[in-house]
Amino acid sequence: MEVEEMLSRLRCRSSQQHTELLPKPCRPGSYRQDTMKPLTQTRPAGVSPSSVRLSPPNTSQHLPTPPNTPQHLPTPLNTSQHLPTPPNTSQHPSTPPNTPQHLPTSPNISQHLPTPPNTSQHLPTSPNTSQHLPTSPNTSQHLPTPLNTSQHLPIPLNTSQHPSTPPTPPNTSQHTSTPPNTSQYPSTPPNTPQHLPTPPSTHQHLPAPANTSHVSGRAAPPPPPLILLLLPLSLLYSSSSPPLAQGAIQIPEGYKVQNMSQPPVLTGTPTSATVFSPEDLNITCEATGNPTPTFRWVKDEQEFGPTRTGSGSLTADPDEPLESYQGSFRCYASNTLGTAMTQTVHIIVEPQPVLHKQQKVSKSAHEGDSLILTCNPPKSSTPPHIHWMDNRMVHITQSTRVMVGIDGKLYFSNVVKSDSRDDYVCHAQYSAARTILPESEVRLTVLPSNHVAHGREPRFLYPTDSHTTVLALQGQNVFLDCIPTGLPTPTVKWTKKNGNQVDMTENLELYGRRLHFHSVSQEDDGEYECKAVNTHGHAEHVFSLTVEAAPYWVKQPPALLYSPGETVMLDCQAQGIPDPTITWSINGQPLSEVDDDPRRSITGNVLRLVDIEFTDTAVYQCEATNKHGSIILNTYLYVVELPPQILSSDGVVYRVTEGGNIELHCESFGSPRPHVTWEREDAGPLLSDPRISQFTNGTLQLSDVSHDDRDVFTCSVQHSNISITAHLEVYNRTVILKKPQDLRVLRGSNAVLDCDFYRDPGLKHYQIIWRKDGHKLHESSPDDKFTIFENGTLKVTDVQSDDTAPYSCEVITDLDHVKEAGSITVVARPDPPSDLSLSDVAGHSLTLSWTPGNAHNSPVTEFIVQSREEQHSEEGDWRWEEWKRVPGDVNSLQLTLHPYCTYSFRVIAANELGHSEPSRPSQSHETPSAAPGSNPTGVRSDSTDPGFLIITWDEMHKRLHHGQGFQYKVSWREAGGHTAPWSHSNVRSPPFVVNGTGTYTPFEIKVQAINAVGDAPEPEPEIGHSGEDAPEEPPGGVDVEVMNSTARVTWNEAQRVRGLLLGYKIHVWKVGPALTRTRRSLVKKHQEEERRREGGAERGKQKDEWRKEVLVHGMKTSAEVTGLPLFSLYELTVTAFNRKGDGPPSPEHSFSTPPGVPGPPASLWFESPSEKSLVVHWEPPAETNGILLGYMVQYQEESRDSSVRMQTIDDHSTTHMLFDGLDPTLHYIFNVIARTAAGDGPPITRRVATLLDGVPPTNVTVIPGNTFLNLSWVPGERDRNYGFLIHYLHKSAGDKWEESEVVNSTQGFYSLTGLQPGSEYRLKIMHGNNTQWEDVTWTGGPVPSEVAGGFATQGWLIGLISAVVLLVLILLVLCLIKRSKGGKYAVKDKEDKEVDSEARPMKDETFGEYRSLESDADEKRSDSQPSMCEDSKLGSEDSLAEYGDSVDIQFNEDGSFIGQYSGRGPVPHGNESSGPASPVNAVPPPPIAPSMSSILNRPS
Repeated sequence: MEVEEMLSRLRCRSSQQHTELLPKPCRPGSYRQDTMKPLTQTRPAGVSPSSVRLSPPNTSQHLPTPPNTPQHLPTPLNTSQHLPTPPNTSQHPSTPPNTPQHLPTSPNISQHLPTPPNTSQHLPTSPNTSQHLPTSPNTSQHLPTPLNTSQHLPIPLNTSQHPSTPPTPPNTSQHTSTPPNTSQYPSTPPNTPQHLPTPPSTHQHLPAPANTSHVSGRAAPPPPPLILLLLPLSLLYSSSSPPLAQGAIQIPEGYKVQNMSQPPVLTGTPTSATVFSPEDLNITCEATGNPTPTFRWVKDEQEFGPTRTGSGSLTADPDEPLESYQGSFRCYASNTLGTAMTQTVHIIVEPQPVLHKQQKVSKSAHEGDSLILTCNPPKSSTPPHIHWMDNRMVHITQSTRVMVGIDGKLYFSNVVKSDSRDDYVCHAQYSAARTILPESEVRLTVLPSNHVAHGREPRFLYPTDSHTTVLALQGQNVFLDCIPTGLPTPTVKWTKKNGNQVDMTENLELYGRRLHFHSVSQEDDGEYECKAVNTHGHAEHVFSLTVEAAPYWVKQPPALLYSPGETVMLDCQAQGIPDPTITWSINGQPLSEVDDDPRRSITGNVLRLVDIEFTDTAVYQCEATNKHGSIILNTYLYVVELPPQILSSDGVVYRVTEGGNIELHCESFGSPRPHVTWEREDAGPLLSDPRISQFTNGTLQLSDVSHDDRDVFTCSVQHSNISITAHLEVYNRTVILKKPQDLRVLRGSNAVLDCDFYRDPGLKHYQIIWRKDGHKLHESSPDDKFTIFENGTLKVTDVQSDDTAPYSCEVITDLDHVKEAGSITVVARPDPPSDLSLSDVAGHSLTLSWTPGNAHNSPVTEFIVQSREEQHSEEGDWRWEEWKRVPGDVNSLQLTLHPYCTYSFRVIAANELGHSEPSRPSQSHETPSAAPGSNPTGVRSDSTDPGFLIITWDEMHKRLHHGQGFQYKVSWREAGGHTAPWSHSNVRSPPFVVNGTGTYTPFEIKVQAINAVGDAPEPEPEIGHSGEDAPEEPPGGVDVEVMNSTARVTWNEAQRVRGLLLGYKIHVWKVGPALTRTRRSLVKKHQEEERRREGGAERGKQKDEWRKEVLVHGMKTSAEVTGLPLFSLYELTVTAFNRKGDGPPSPEHSFSTPPGVPGPPASLWFESPSEKSLVVHWEPPAETNGILLGYMVQYQEESRDSSVRMQTIDDHSTTHMLFDGLDPTLHYIFNVIARTAAGDGPPITRRVATLLDGVPPTNVTVIPGNTFLNLSWVPGERDRNYGFLIHYLHKSAGDKWEESEVVNSTQGFYSLTGLQPGSEYRLKIMHGNNTQWEDVTWTGGPVPSEVAGGFATQGWLIGLISAVVLLVLILLVLCLIKRSKGGKYAVKDKEDKEVDSEARPMKDETFGEYRSLESDADEKRSDSQPSMCEDSKLGSEDSLAEYGDSVDIQFNEDGSFIGQYSGRGPVPHGNESSGPASPVNAVPPPPIAPSMSSILNRPS
């Protein structure tokens, strides 16, 4: 549903929320387009109980247009395109015959109404041309206008020598009668139809009051016969446009009435005409009514002809002479309810115009003379239109010199030789008679003249007098001709003599000779001067134009129904110039001739009837008359009595939200008006509730509705059994729970506005509308700008500055709508400043100004002024540097610049969101030279060698040089003697070196900046030293205090440092275990000395095991050495250092750390000999921190409530233990703890479970190839390795079962190769005598064909294989030779290596992990010399493989086994290879792991 439609429904239901049983138009007074019923108006609220109208009460649009409006132009004859539907062919009722004079023409149809001058206004219209009457643009398709109107009534022309068109009064009736022979000028008749107002019954498009029958429910349309009966009556009630009269009633559309009587209503009225033959006579008089009216004619105040029925139109009787019809006619239409009469019309009978015999006329004139050619056609009451042509029927060309006047004559201001011709013919066109008569030909001869060169002053050929008076009727076409003569041809200028300058350009015709008023009005009244001018003089003529008007209606009484006892006011007002008089008639009889009735009175133009009765039903005529004509109006007063009916629909469901107002409709109709009452089921009197009120039209209003008001209400007509019910449903109000926020959003981001709402579940149809600045936002896809989600949330994507606006969320349901507003303020970094300018330049200062850019809703907090120096660096090295920051409300800055520089400036604006882009740089500015303003900084000595003083400083930037010839003046003298002279030297850059200065001697030094202009201020001296040397003596008094693993070292301050003392270095190294010191005291003195003589290599080796250097900065003479391993012997020395290096070390000082608890065992791993036993292996701790006393092994089942069991080992050399009787279904937690005299160390912990006996796989997946089958399976997580055979059978005649090589169950994959392609094979795996798994499959591809010359015949391949075999044999011989010569040394190296591995920590990747014995062997092999004989080493007497059964075990971190068990002894039953091996073995044989005995017998 479109939102406009929903809003329209809400506006309609704002005070009466309900649901109708059938669809209907919402707006009161409208109609459905599929029915186009014109009669849809119902009685508005607030009107008297007996007063109802079809037209809306606001009928100001029906008032006639003021008489001087230009749209009242006469209708051209050829306007058939504007014909409405004929009245006798349309389902719509026609306009009553006497009502068109009340119907003002809509102003917007003026484009259809202009009449060409001197043409159609003179032509009588055939009697059936009234269909040209214009109607309102939106109603012509419904209501035809009356027939046979006299809009083309001609006026006789024989009363003036100046034929002209009399003006037409606006809004006059077709019944206007203009006395013949009273006008000076032929004009459009005053009763032309362009002034006819639109029938008021066509205004059903206007909205009516809200509480009409359309609101309470759509009434069903009456049956077709009833429609036909009601249509004429409804036209009667709707024929007038003023507001509804007090006391009148109108039968609403839904009221059902049968065969109701109707007063006569004129549908066709006569018009005045001039007839030339019997066929021209057709005087129309048509009317409708019930009973059918009868017609009678009155001619010249006498009854004419018999009474007629059906149709009252009058035609010529062939037995009667045509002249007998000349006179004044009036038609009367009567039935039992009254008589309607038409306006008096005039019929003129004339013979057909005939041309008398003419003689050819000859005229002559001298060149330059004026000339008039006359035209005298036969006279007629319908003046002809004159055309001057030649024999070829071509119009004579008109110009400023030649023109046709309004009197039909051809005027020549001055003739020329080319005017000579013999075929000037005048043609008279009688449009009414449909005749054109030519006059005799005129021959004109122009004679030459000698006076042409002299010229002639202007005078007027027409008019001839100096003053002309013209009387015109308002709305007519008026022509003022001013035709001058003179030589040369004069020009004509028109002015209005009222003191005001009036532009009359649009009114001028015929080269300025004619002033044409298309529809003359009171504003045109006045004097007009025509002035003819040439080079010889001028002439003037004055026209006095007087504008009057025939009567026209200003206010018309409506024709209505009334109930008995009402008071009726018939107000009839007309205007004209002069003012018309008003007379009243009843049923065509003047009021003066009717019996007096005290209930009837006339006040001014108002006819008042009091306490009307049924006998007052009649047709009343109001006639307005002045000297220019009269108009008549028929209005009807019908007193009726009608039974009551309820017009509102029964069973209507009204819906309203809680707290709202609702109106329950019970529209009724009757005469007199019925009284209705409301009741509610199971409730007391309704009107006792202050929230409930009842209107006079029967509507029941409930205010502040609650859910308790949900009920069924009954409306009844008193004193009858007529009633209807209304159902009221109450819904919860729609509420916006979370209204849109006021957001500040960064430009380019997304904004989300909330609109969380609640609606009653019964309100199924709803819509969410978001508006931006009051304009609706259209929903779009998620990728577009605006997205509206189902919960009402609005998402605005990529917000920009133009998205800053107030936003409103509106939730619309069938019954209500709610609205909340928020806003989005888009903020962004400011735009860069612009228009940088430099002003107030004075020496080295200037003022920089700028214009701030757009702040984008976030105030500028500061401006950053940057500068760029461009003179002292290359363009590629130019850099922008910040100069100063100023507040955001400042847009200028006073700058003090460095001399001898070239600057450019730019400005950056900043707000809370960041910085803008930099502005465009300002113009460059150069500053003059000056003496340096500052000296270099960082003046210091940077001496490195004794005897040299190196003076250095921070070089000044070129912009600080302030001029040319820049140098540094270096000054120095030895410190302590202020009287000693300064030494000076000028240099261009640092450093500066002074020789012969001793070792670390102090000097006063200073550096001053100078240039060609002058020197910088005198600097303050600094203290510097000459070069240093390394310290000469070590620190003394070294002492150590030990606290666990921390040693506090103290010493005395160093002497003879020979420089700046930077600090001290403490060197500490580990000599060995603390026990070594005790053992050393037990050996003999000569043994200790001999040990020292073995050289410093051994001591250096011990020092390298653990060494630490502690750096002490400054003058401190103590420090702590932390992180010392416990139970160790250390030595340390202390040295001093300066920038030249370290001094000599102090004597070695020995100390030891106390013993402590050991660290955790270095590693922990397991073996599982059976399903119920585990062998736990570990390595000693990497840090024993004392004498290792033994171990403690703890284990428990993996459950919270299981007890901890432990085994204590007092032998520190034991590194494994067997645990039997374990549950194979459980996991265990093992802890191993090392022990010293200081206590137990931290444990090493692992989770483990025993291994299960292995079996062959049962779930094998087979993937076939052309010559192989790939078998895969998932080994058991804790299963031991199990060797098995794969049996396969080629299913063809004569083939037998074959076996693969032994396959390990832990492999998980095996490729059975050497098979025939495209063949079927049967596979199975046996476990003892049982089949563990079997399958039948096919290899892929076709059987390969024999390839000529197999690869075995290829010579190059045979040579390559032979070379490889030879190389392998040579390597084996070399290995055997080496083994026989040095095998025992290899074994000895291996044993030493094992001892070393006990003492060194485990590798990072194996520490604390389960380690396979294969990895141990690999590690030992990698530690020995690499050779190709490693396999032979494994097979030697030191090999682990000779100890029999072996097991290879690996565990995951959770203790599960990932390795495999294998052995060199017999495999379980069924694993012996009973057949030949496969031709190609893609899987290697199972690996051989170290045996259990090798692990148990490993050296400690």
